[in-house]
Amino acid sequence: MLLDRRTFTTLAAASVTAATVLPDRSRAAGRPPFRAVAFDGFPVIDPRPVSARLDEMLPGMGAQLSAVWRTRQFEYTWLRTLGGQYADFWRVTEDALVFAAKAMKISLSPEQRDRAMQSYLELKAWPDVVPALVQLRAAGLRMAFLSNFTAPMLDAAIKNSGLEGLFEDHLSTDKVAAFKPDARAYQMGVDAFGLKKEEILFAAFAGWDVVGAKWFGYPTFWVNRSNASAEELGVTPDGAGPGLHDLVAFATAR
Repeated sequence: MLLDRRTFTTLAAASVTAATVLPDRSRAAGRPPFRAVAFDGFPVIDPRPVSARLDEMLPGMGAQLSAVWRTRQFEYTWLRTLGGQYADFWRVTEDALVFAAKAMKISLSPEQRDRAMQSYLELKAWPDVVPALVQLRAAGLRMAFLSNFTAPMLDAAIKNSGLEGLFEDHLSTDKVAAFKPDARAYQMGVDAFGLKKEEILFAAFAGWDVVGAKWFGYPTFWVNRSNASAEELGVTPDGAGPGLHDLVAFATAR
């Protein structure tokens, strides 16, 4: 449901924790203030229930299947973009699941496949998301998803989490038929917000997305919820921290 005025006011007044990597104060003072935040899906949407569903269906094999599935999922996005053979993220995700099960010699029934896929439509936001988004909104920042997810997948997560009214129209890669880190995907933020790159903070979940966004020219904050290692590609985020309160601290620093 929509956030009511009392909830919005209360959450907007909440204190903000310090980010793990804060901007250098002199540097922050020299840059223009951020006017928008473009979010990858997973800084907002908690993907852990997908793996939990597999563990439930396939005890003892779920964690490994989830890892193989996720790796192939993103490899397929890159291959399809490079090969000019775009298919939406739902199709890519299902294809990757079928491959992962075959690679692990798991006999996955159609019903099990459908249950695993359905988990993507049941995802909710991480616990820290609502107060952080309300604080960003109160600070005057515009927000939108810039994600490989399809619009229906994003709509489901917003509805499941009660986030209606906080985001502008979804910037799904379906709009440009190219997955991140293709520049066409990141360009959607510039076009939709009507702002300069340096005025849009990109919030990434994966290290490779940090790299892609920085290569494109966005200032980038890494919401590193899994404490992952940075990619060895000569790129570092402008800020980083394990949660969205850290992003708020960075985005609103002056």
